[in-house]
Amino acid sequence: MSRATSAQDIVIVGGGHNGLVAATYLAQAGKSVTVLERLDHLGGAAVSAQVFEGVDARLSRYSYLVSLLPARIIRDLGLGFDLTQRRYSSYTPLPGTDRGLLVDNGDASSTAKSFESIGAGADAAAWGEFYGGTARLARSLFPTVCDPLLTRGEARRLVGDDRLWSAIVEEPIGRHIESSFGNDLVRGVALTDALIGTFAPAEDETLSANRCFLYHVIGNGTGDWDVPVGGMGAVSGALERAARKAGATIVTSAEVTAVTADGEVTYRFGGAEATIAAGTVLAGVAPHVLERLLNGSSDSPARPEGAQVKVNLLLKRLPRLRDDAIDPAAAFGGTFHINETYSQLDRAYGAAFSGVIPDPLPAEVYCHSLTDPSILSPELAESGAHTLTVFGLHVPDRLLTATNNDQMRDRLQQAALDSLNSVLAEPVESLLMTDAAGFPTIETKTTLDLEHALHMPGGNIFHGPLAWPFAEDDVALATPAERWGVATAHKRILLCGAGAQRGGGVSGIGGHNAAMAVLERG
Repeated sequence: MSRATSAQDIVIVGGGHNGLVAATYLAQAGKSVTVLERLDHLGGAAVSAQVFEGVDARLSRYSYLVSLLPARIIRDLGLGFDLTQRRYSSYTPLPGTDRGLLVDNGDASSTAKSFESIGAGADAAAWGEFYGGTARLARSLFPTVCDPLLTRGEARRLVGDDRLWSAIVEEPIGRHIESSFGNDLVRGVALTDALIGTFAPAEDETLSANRCFLYHVIGNGTGDWDVPVGGMGAVSGALERAARKAGATIVTSAEVTAVTADGEVTYRFGGAEATIAAGTVLAGVAPHVLERLLNGSSDSPARPEGAQVKVNLLLKRLPRLRDDAIDPAAAFGGTFHINETYSQLDRAYGAAFSGVIPDPLPAEVYCHSLTDPSILSPELAESGAHTLTVFGLHVPDRLLTATNNDQMRDRLQQAALDSLNSVLAEPVESLLMTDAAGFPTIETKTTLDLEHALHMPGGNIFHGPLAWPFAEDDVALATPAERWGVATAHKRILLCGAGAQRGGGVSGIGGHNAAMAVLERG
């Protein structure tokens, strides 16, 4: 059964946070906008969910922290949500010992003593110098991400520090880290920002690790990663309200099945098929998915690859640490690094490259509920319960198949728990709550699970390889779409998601820049 074709100025494929940003800007400008979302809810990966049956805790199920969402977008769209800073930057246990490195944003003296405690006193000053450099990069480059693209030469001149530029943009990031720090653990903490969702060695000649590192340290000119009050669903909820208030039409449970180069979008909704003729189509889906919608196949471009596993847990209380000198609330109050020394990360990459799960699995842990207890019911919060998110690195999608995914999910979950337990004074399993059916409150998502749930090809959380936040000097910037970094091979189709030139993460930048390109060309 089919319905007649309708017409709109703009059709946005995908109701993730970027699609909602674009919809709001364009509807505010008087454009007729329709957003088509495959799922029965909006937000994509930026959602909150009651993951465990009968347990009143709303977890940020996929993405969980905010750094790259520009304050400009929040102001422009009047978004009503709050971000809260974490006092502690990170805690990293020294493997095989009862000591660890605590980086306290509020106490420089305590941080210096912590460096001394793990035998890395000489690196304390270097730490400040290293992140002073990233702060200069952030202050120079981040204000440009909501403007037309700079060229490489323009960006370099804007930074005004050729040595820093070369270290982070032109040479493998591992070399800069090795020359900056002598301690294996300190080196590893610095390297992790280059490996979130990115499968690469420290000495990465392709510089994909550098691009990942850059986006992780420039957010809003500070590199701070903040907690959204109410969870990630508060961000998407505010965006949905803004888009509807501006006049955008939003259709959920509407699966787009085809897009044509001349702007026709076909979708299924309520058992019927419909087509919308759009002046411009904005693709909030991954470029790989867009190619399938255009061509009916997924042969091109190459399927991206994610490289992580995510484990959500709800605990009766925070676990005790082997390091009894550190309050667990401090250790879990920032990013808790597990088995992420530089040498461990290098060995883990080698193991995964050879086709096996790293042992130990390098991972990072976040405790949203310490900073924002509002995601728990008052009863849960009063009981001392806490959420933990374990994000395992160096788990490339190539390790999974449709036939082994269930088995690999179990193995990866156990690898994550074993890695966490190696730095705890008690097994974390003993602290798990149970849901209404009596099952432990733990949920694991593989790259293949992400692909099935969110249509992220290969479970790649960036929708594909990250690009520099500037254009190469010889790249054409003749059209608005090219200048804003949202062009495709088709004039009437623009990227508006994480796959845009300055996409990746919960940023809204892809949505903003696609909207600006549409408005610039009139």
